[in-house]
Amino acid sequence: MSAPQIDLPARLRDIPAFADLPEDGLSWFMSNMNVNEYSAGEIISREGTPAEHLIVVLEGEIRGRHESSPDDGRVYNAYAGQITGMLPYSRLKSFPLTTRAAATPTVLAVFPAALFPEMIQRIPALAGRLVNVMADRVREVTRADQEREKLAALGKLSAGLAHELNNPAAAARRAADDLREAVQALRTANARLDSRDLPTAARAFLAQLECDWNRGGTAVLDALARSDREDEIARWLETHGVPEAWKAAGPLVEAGCDAKTLDELGARFTNGALTDAVARLSASFTITRLAGEISSSTARISELVRAIKEYSYMDQMPEQEVDIHQGIDNTLIMLKHRLKKGVSVVREYGNNVPRVCVHGSELNQVWTNLIENAIDAMNGKGELRIRTAREGDRVLVELRDNGAGIPPEIRDHIFEPFFTTKGVGQGTGLGLDTVYRIVRRHHGEITVQSRPGDTRFQVLLPVPKEHQGGKQ
Repeated sequence: MSAPQIDLPARLRDIPAFADLPEDGLSWFMSNMNVNEYSAGEIISREGTPAEHLIVVLEGEIRGRHESSPDDGRVYNAYAGQITGMLPYSRLKSFPLTTRAAATPTVLAVFPAALFPEMIQRIPALAGRLVNVMADRVREVTRADQEREKLAALGKLSAGLAHELNNPAAAARRAADDLREAVQALRTANARLDSRDLPTAARAFLAQLECDWNRGGTAVLDALARSDREDEIARWLETHGVPEAWKAAGPLVEAGCDAKTLDELGARFTNGALTDAVARLSASFTITRLAGEISSSTARISELVRAIKEYSYMDQMPEQEVDIHQGIDNTLIMLKHRLKKGVSVVREYGNNVPRVCVHGSELNQVWTNLIENAIDAMNGKGELRIRTAREGDRVLVELRDNGAGIPPEIRDHIFEPFFTTKGVGQGTGLGLDTVYRIVRRHHGEITVQSRPGDTRFQVLLPVPKEHQGGKQ
């Protein structure tokens, strides 16, 4: 760090806050400043050290970040011509970030905060301008934190959705691979049966049995009964010379095969024909089962895609009448990866709840934040009750969890920006602030009641005029 030769008055006059200040006031201000130069990468201030100076960036650039917790993601940049550091009336006590000179040498002029009272008396115009600088900085930091909160929430949501989509996609892929093998086995079995001189009645019996099994409706066995049935069928097949009896036993049991059916098969098909008949039946039922698995998996994928589209209100007007219940259900689908770890959801939806006119994607942010907070409050295990009702000209949505509750001493602060009870790096304190702002923007209100084992967030939203005074 060095003190460079620089035309300080000319540099300050180029900055709007100082441009037209009285000469005597600006001279006093400059007489109490120190000008320092920092080489590229040199530390200017360390995180946690007292904030005791107003800083004017004359040349270069300042970059700040959390070096104690680099995963925090919070960064700050100040460029030539900007004012930073401690400002009048600011509650800043220490630097929240470690700041360094950027890639080029940086020249700073610093003014001691201890002289702020005298500065306000001598140069009141400058004091007012610096307050505006502080307000701009607060807005910028708040906006950056809110954007980071949104991105973090989107990242968590995306990770959960990727997991939810991957499961049915992987299941469909496995079923498709197995389906190819089953089709080939069916073709081989049919070719071998066609080469045999079988009675028409035997072929008709086989075809009818195949239709009956693939139609479904067989009794569901528990694990023990299923295992016993498989052992029984495998022994019968082995006794009658069917190779790989254990492999065929599983599909036959699942299809509903029993001892009586086996005896009928044994009477109509002998020697190698029995092996081919069993292979055909096993392959035919396996194909039906795998087709069902593919259908179920792709239906799950379609459900998730639909929920994503409706959750985000893609391709729709930003404000419209929406179904509260549909929005909550879509949010629950989006958060299923967190709920299925031990949270049971009880829906108590009212029958006469009308649509509300809102920004649908924003309202779903409200449900997402409240549900995620409830999950966290219950440590991932508990009961979440969601109740809706019409209360006059408003719609009530209540989310109730049986977690530890919110201590009375912090209950009045939970909707404040940046207030959080979570550990460092686990939350920015913007979740409930976002909820509060969205609800208020929709002319609604949100309240909370909490005691150990019973926390209730209640959101009230106005009913559109056309739905007021009667049911939907």
